[in-house]
Amino acid sequence: MEATAVFEVLGTLDGDAVVRWGQACVDELTEHCDEINGLNVFPVADSDTGTNLLFTMRSAMDAVARRSTGTGSVRGVLGQMASGATIGARGNSGIFLSQVLRGMAEASPDGPMTAQLLRAGLEMAVAVVRSAVNDPVEGTIVTVLEASAAATRRCADDADLMEIACTAAEAAAAALELTTGQLDVLGAAGVVDAGGRGLLVLLDALVAVISGSAPQRRHFDPAKDRGVHVHVTSQSDDLQYEVMYLIADADEQGAELLRKRLDRIGDSVLVVSDGSGSWSSHVHCADPGAAIEAGLAIGRLHQIRVSCFSVSAGIADRLPTDRRTPAHGIADRGVLAVVSGDGAAELFEAEGAKVLRCDGHLRAIELLAAIKEMPNREVLVLPNGTLDAQELVAVGVAARDADHDVLLLPTSSMAQGLASLAVHDPGRIAVDDIFAMSEAAAATRWGSLRVAAERALTVVGTCESGDGLGLVGAEVVVIRPDVREAATILFDRVLGLGGELVTLLVGLDTPTELLDAISAHITEHHSGFDVIVYQGGQRGDLFQFGVE
Repeated sequence: MEATAVFEVLGTLDGDAVVRWGQACVDELTEHCDEINGLNVFPVADSDTGTNLLFTMRSAMDAVARRSTGTGSVRGVLGQMASGATIGARGNSGIFLSQVLRGMAEASPDGPMTAQLLRAGLEMAVAVVRSAVNDPVEGTIVTVLEASAAATRRCADDADLMEIACTAAEAAAAALELTTGQLDVLGAAGVVDAGGRGLLVLLDALVAVISGSAPQRRHFDPAKDRGVHVHVTSQSDDLQYEVMYLIADADEQGAELLRKRLDRIGDSVLVVSDGSGSWSSHVHCADPGAAIEAGLAIGRLHQIRVSCFSVSAGIADRLPTDRRTPAHGIADRGVLAVVSGDGAAELFEAEGAKVLRCDGHLRAIELLAAIKEMPNREVLVLPNGTLDAQELVAVGVAARDADHDVLLLPTSSMAQGLASLAVHDPGRIAVDDIFAMSEAAAATRWGSLRVAAERALTVVGTCESGDGLGLVGAEVVVIRPDVREAATILFDRVLGLGGELVTLLVGLDTPTELLDAISAHITEHHSGFDVIVYQGGQRGDLFQFGVE
């Protein structure tokens, strides 16, 4: 007879257990991602709540993975998770998740988390989430969280950790079922709240870590839950934008001022902190420029994300099942890359991408036409820095139709595009593939070396025609009369920041002796780096580079 493994029910949570909970949350959100997306009708029916929660929780766990020492205390781990979630938050639901983690971190000790401290953590999570929302709507994730915390208050003072966790999860499940009747848009659609369903996934994962067994829940299938297909609309049929950004050098007073300004510009306003000085902002509005300007008035903005949606998009416009994955299990997914140079085009094509050549100026209409010609249901676009953000948003909106789900990945150069494409796997579910590709692009520092065509003013001074210019990203950081000197200074600065791999895309007119000199310089002075050289064939830039 085979021995049966016995799971020891946890009486407290230490840092390692919290890490296991976070990892379990990632696994379970991956499992339930499509289910949660299918329930998403509020505040916008854009089918991304599950994806947003998963991306945000992954960012939380990435922050934990980057710590330099051991796991640490419960407070330390939850603090890292809250910080990572705030920085990487996607959408309303991601912001709420970051604040739940922040509340639990602030109520946590330096030692293990007990039953009473878990109860206090849920209470603090409610308080932090409430403070982030000016006008909470009943029937959302906030309602489910409040019901969960309230139920634990009714537990006996000597209740153990498992009882508190199970009580919180069961109360959340009951509150979730009630959301259909609490919010008109949910009632019209016949679904429960997507954010609340995501919160229940997290609480059930906590129960599983403590007890060894997750509660069994019914699958919320929108196709079965809805009595009829209805069209859900907002107050306007205009295109709207979701604007998110992080804010540095801000304080609580500035954050409150920003909340008021964003309330006048749009709705779904959230301005939140991770508790250690980093702020994140979210708003739905018709004027993304005004939302960004409001943030600039209180601090320094970074990681600005603008996405577009139609507020008239309704349930009748969305398929209730995952139409992105064919029955045979392999996603019908293609990659379109915007590329300059014959050699670079061959590189991207060899990796399986469809190439749109851009050896001069690319017009938005040309990118739109190329997307429309793609035979795939899912189209991942690597713009590689050829169009500005506003043009890309417009192209993305125009490209999405009954035949195409389109996502423009954040690649600002061909080097980032190659790094992203290297981890592309059409056999993965879409959310995993997109996450991996976006992470690879973000982890690649990029720049270029070129010769100034004319006298011009840059951020580091005035250059003359014929000067060597070294760029990191889109900014000039080195100006030297001698191109070779500019190149060596550029690579010394970039490689001095660390990394392991340098990818060089050599331009069409780059002298062979310059390539040899740079390769020799990197080998001699930066021996810890592997260097891969490709003939890119692009005009203008002598080199484009990526550092990973």
